[in-house]
Amino acid sequence: MDWTPEELQGIVSEHRLVLFMKGVPGAAQCGFSNRAAQVMETFAKENETVFASVDVLSDSRAIPSICAWSDFPTMPQIYVNGELIGGSDIALEMYEDGSLKEMYENQ
Repeated sequence: MDWTPEELQGIVSEHRLVLFMKGVPGAAQCGFSNRAAQVMETFAKENETVFASVDVLSDSRAIPSICAWSDFPTMPQIYVNGELIGGSDIALEMYEDGSLKEMYENQ
C-alpha cells in the first residue's frame, strides 16, 4: 500500500521545514540529498529552528508515492510552510538570495 496523500500532507503540515531525502542528514545516500541536507542544516542553525527529514529509502513505497503526490519527479524534495520549493539546486539558490528566509518567515 502506498503512502496516502493524507499521510504526506500530515508530514508537511506538521513541520514548517521538511526534507524528503535519500538517507538522513549526515549520512545522505546521494549528492543532491547531501547538498539539500547541508542547506537545511545551515538554514535551521542560522534561524534557530529545526527541520524534519524523511528517509525515502527506508520504504520502497516512499519515492513513487511522494513523487505522485507532489507532481515533482525527483528527490530530494523540500517543503517550506507546506509548499514544495523543489530540490537541492533551488534550495541553495533560495538560501543564497535570501528568499528561503523570506518564505520561511512569511508563514
